[in-house]
Amino acid sequence: MPRMILSLLCLSCLCSFLSADVLSSIMERKKLHVCIWPEYYGISYIEPRTQELIGLDVDLAKEFAKELGVGVAFKESSFASLIADIKTRKCDIAMFAIGQTPQRLEHLSLTSPHLASDIYAIATKGNRRIQSWDDIDKEGVIVAVAKGTYHVSIMQERLKHAKLLILDSLHAREQEVEAGRADVFMSDYPFGMRMVAQREWAKLIVPSTHFHITPYGWAIAKDEPSLRARVEAFITAIKQDGRLLNAAKKHHLEPIVIQK
Repeated sequence: MPRMILSLLCLSCLCSFLSADVLSSIMERKKLHVCIWPEYYGISYIEPRTQELIGLDVDLAKEFAKELGVGVAFKESSFASLIADIKTRKCDIAMFAIGQTPQRLEHLSLTSPHLASDIYAIATKGNRRIQSWDDIDKEGVIVAVAKGTYHVSIMQERLKHAKLLILDSLHAREQEVEAGRADVFMSDYPFGMRMVAQREWAKLIVPSTHFHITPYGWAIAKDEPSLRARVEAFITAIKQDGRLLNAAKKHHLEPIVIQK
């Protein structure tokens, strides 16, 4: 077969792949590809001792795949790479408590939320300067946030006196606080619970009133109505039949569950 015809056939196959309905691709391959961030305690977390992937959204991803009648393959992602991972089809859906932000809504289709969390702060127990939430936004205080998280834009807007330190990774913000180079880092309920459970030095600072509640859902590519409809039907079902609440209780996340 002439080389030109082969090239045209390959191009045709590529175009067909790129335009294929995601739900149809899932059913054809009989596997759901799910992006997760494997360091998200309570959500999608690799337990260091057992190397087991556990968490609320891990359980729900398996449940969703079961309803579709397919297997599930987890793909490592992060908040920084989320948009690119969905657009390049590294995964069919991202299921790791995706906060609804304007930037993500611009590029992705975000589902109805199943969780909602306020912002919390983590300081060291030895930090005498930070005793309550009201101590954070003061002159001389350094607040760390991780690049790619929704905390960046929120704290840029809300902080008036403290200095904002934007770091390249979640580990970096933790290290800066533990080393005393930052006073607090901003987090959410699941990650805050991880810090208190696993870091002897960590102290959770809870807002005195609601600071900024963010709804969390899952993310898929835009213009995928078939997959969107199946996901939304699944979310409605697990809220109504108790599967969401039961999974949240299992991972100690019931305070942030949205049941309606």
